[in-house]
Amino acid sequence: MAEGDPGRKLSPSDSREAALAFISTLGADARLPAAADLPDAHSALVRAILSSTVVSASPDPRVSCTITVSPAVTNSYNTLHGGAVAAVAEAVGMACARAAAGDKEMFLGELSTAYLAAARLHCCSLLMLNLDVIYQ
Repeated sequence: MAEGDPGRKLSPSDSREAALAFISTLGADARLPAAADLPDAHSALVRAILSSTVVSASPDPRVSCTITVSPAVTNSYNTLHGGAVAAVAEAVGMACARAAAGDKEMFLGELSTAYLAAARLHCCSLLMLNLDVIYQ
């Protein structure tokens, strides 16, 4: 088989080099900015893409919000990273839970997501949440 042929079996060292090269192209070896070491860096990142002024509640237990896909929360395909979707869902869900139950100690017990389509860079996406708040 020719060099670079997808069907060619790589040696362990070639396989390791290929994997490291792939991981490097994803930016895994890039240094994070100093702001990433601040205590609230994760919360600040989520707040930067989500504006509380666009969160609206309906009579159903549903919240919809609009987020803007910025380069900070995209994957290698220039679409919204799935982890960013989960982080926004968690932040909005916890805010709604605190609004319903008051400022009590609580945690997110379960989160599941369903993706309908990719959200492209610099585009606005509508995020729909169905929330079940259980408290005593």
